[in-house]
Amino acid sequence: MNKKVLAGIGISFALLLSPLQQASAAKNDVDNVAHRGASGYAPENTVAAFEKAFEMKSDYIEIDVQQSKDGELVVIHDVTVDRTTNGTGAVKDLTLEELQSLDAGSWKGTEFAGEPIPTFEEILDRYRGKIGILIELKSPELYPGIEAKIAGELKERNMDKPNNEKIIVQSFNFDSMKKMDELLPNVPIGVLTGSKADTTEEKLQQFATYADYFNPHYGLVTNELVTNVHNNGMKISSWTVRNQQTADFLLSMNIDAIITDYPDFVQK
Repeated sequence: MNKKVLAGIGISFALLLSPLQQASAAKNDVDNVAHRGASGYAPENTVAAFEKAFEMKSDYIEIDVQQSKDGELVVIHDVTVDRTTNGTGAVKDLTLEELQSLDAGSWKGTEFAGEPIPTFEEILDRYRGKIGILIELKSPELYPGIEAKIAGELKERNMDKPNNEKIIVQSFNFDSMKKMDELLPNVPIGVLTGSKADTTEEKLQQFATYADYFNPHYGLVTNELVTNVHNNGMKISSWTVRNQQTADFLLSMNIDAIITDYPDFVQK
């Protein structure tokens, strides 16, 4: 995918629209992304949370992908299992069997007791075609070659040419996302950041050469940033909404997607 060409098209298109038209288009089309599933209501990164997000009619589920000791792709956020399971240790030091023997639900409530850590394959097979999937590579620097594995799983299912951008890959690791753009030229790529240093015009132009989405923490979002991102041919998604006030703020900024623990805070 030639992101430079797309960026130029995006700039030209943006210039054709009045500010009011741009604002209206973005606000009406805002995507509701369930962060680690509907994680405000069910244990994050479990089928229970993803099912809740589907039930709440989210546009996407966001999942975090890491790798087990024996090379299997698993869906979990932290690099250790300590916070969200009844186990201890690093994800990369535990086999898939060991990881899936853990209880990843009880910490959220007794009704979720026994929820396992899902595999990446399981989530792809369960939700492909049903809901968009925003795939975050979590600490890919810990897992050399994980980009190729993820690309392979998507290609095996013909999900490397998604309709309506229903598959997106993102990470805080920019080098990893450059690799993903090479491996999956037809899949939208997102860069995550919580740093103001990444919001300069120079950095946005760099991101636009390989990324389709610029995804900052909501504390960085301003009208100027939204305009600059759009003018560089990218969309902007922001994270993480955990109250109605933040959701309303982001809606007023006319961004393209809101990543939230509570999908009901982001109404169409």
